[in-house]
Amino acid sequence: MLLVAFGTSVPEALASMKAVDAEFKAAFPGQPVVWAYTSQIIRKKIAAEGHPVGGISDGLAQLAGQKGQPHLLLAKDGVKVVRVQSLHVMAGEEFSALERAVLIDLQKNPGRFDSVFLGRPMLESKKDAQELIQAIREDVKSLRGKDAALVLMGHGQSHGRADLTFEGTRAVFHDADKRVFMATVEGARSVDDLLVELKAAKVKKVVIEPLMLVAGDHAHNDLAGDEDDSWASKLKAAGFKVETNLKGLGQIAGARAILVRHAREAADDLTKEPKKQ
Repeated sequence: MLLVAFGTSVPEALASMKAVDAEFKAAFPGQPVVWAYTSQIIRKKIAAEGHPVGGISDGLAQLAGQKGQPHLLLAKDGVKVVRVQSLHVMAGEEFSALERAVLIDLQKNPGRFDSVFLGRPMLESKKDAQELIQAIREDVKSLRGKDAALVLMGHGQSHGRADLTFEGTRAVFHDADKRVFMATVEGARSVDDLLVELKAAKVKKVVIEPLMLVAGDHAHNDLAGDEDDSWASKLKAAGFKVETNLKGLGQIAGARAILVRHAREAADDLTKEPKKQ
């Protein structure tokens, strides 16, 4: 199992990573679980701090036995079937880069594995979104109380990739709970759109949390930071009572379960031609 995330250098965010790691080791007992971070900046930073995590090619080489570590209990010649599981929330730019990196590695090392299955990101279907919002609502129920709205911060991308997935997710979440609101850091739906929507709904109190795998830099700064342009500051300035919940999706059992399900269900073998219907 190769778990692939963007990565984080925020110590508090590691709780999500550790929870995901434990979840996959329990779901796939006796099988090696290796991590890869796609961000070169983060890999370099944490390596300098003495906590190295490799990239995708490093992780595949490790599973092949070329860079094996004794505690992984790898077979002498490495594993033959690999499941690469994306830990991204939606299939945006980062997921496309992940898929391309795996394909390039397979081209450079033909025949190294019998099969390499690619698991899709957390939110791919209506079922995924329904399961996730149920898990999030249950997790934050005591913090919301009876009257607070829930505001979720997605990442988004400036050129629009995954905007429609985000809007579809927003619709499913809203169907499940009319007092769940969403916007992004970099996508089309901004915090300014969010403020208009909250005022129209006559919301008075909000609980804000990240719709991201980890509560990392975006959660601590863009969402809950003290600066005037953070979501928390803007919401308070607009008259809302704000509670912050700095918890990544990786810390929510129901969210982890979706990722495990996607890993189990993955049938897209990147070493073979797609099957024609």
